[in-house]
Amino acid sequence: MKHKVTFLPSGRTIEVDDTCYPLADHGRPGSILDIALATGIDLDHNCGGSCACTTCHVIVRQGEQNLSPMEEDEEDRLDIAPGLTLHSRLGCQCVVQGDVVVEIPEE
Repeated sequence: MKHKVTFLPSGRTIEVDDTCYPLADHGRPGSILDIALATGIDLDHNCGGSCACTTCHVIVRQGEQNLSPMEEDEEDRLDIAPGLTLHSRLGCQCVVQGDVVVEIPEE
């Protein structure tokens, strides 16, 4: 199934086919980080996508229901993310299951 992922602030929209996951080699297959790296979107990932840091922190602006549920590891790690919001996720952990719009916050 095909989904659209829009990255802000660039406004770039990527169409992905979830039958082709994984796309890159960091984060969970089909995660925001996986999609970003496979399509040339700059999303920091100091730990290589293993949920050990917060550099791939994104803010979900639309389509939160179209991402995999947050697990305890991600929730615990997000507690230390700078700029944390109620709509924050780690790009390496949230798998795209429908159309979403995410913002990559400036550090």
